[in-house]
Amino acid sequence: MSQQASPRGTFLKIAEVVRARIDADPNMTELPTAADLVGEFGVSRGVALRVFDVLQEQGVAERVSGSRLRVVRRGESVDRRPLAERLADVITNDQLPVGEPFPSATKLCARFGVSRPTLAKALHKLEAAGLLSESKQGKPRTVLSLPKREENASP
Repeated sequence: MSQQASPRGTFLKIAEVVRARIDADPNMTELPTAADLVGEFGVSRGVALRVFDVLQEQGVAERVSGSRLRVVRRGESVDRRPLAERLADVITNDQLPVGEPFPSATKLCARFGVSRPTLAKALHKLEAAGLLSESKQGKPRTVLSLPKREENASP
């Protein structure tokens, strides 16, 4: 699609094309880059950025680290809380009593879809908060205390 004499609305047309691609490809997880749109549609970087704005407003995409845009599918719910909070929920959700071994790093990486270094940082926060024992080679982490839940106080 080349830029016509009046480029007004060009970004909307490109957004429709990209949205159609998202709908057609259930495996698409990231949007093309601005450079991809510039090259494919022969538009300026500004027009490409407006395409991303439209897709975000429509709830089809969201920003992730590294300034990339991730595809958001209808009905998809993603927990946006920090990983350390979600790991603390493992104690409650899995009903782990004090002294019980905490799941292994391998299992947690698979469960939350994160890398080992990312998981290690979050686990360190739980260790510092006194919820988990420190990691030692060959010994599993254990639950030291249960997370406190904030209750909404009734007036």
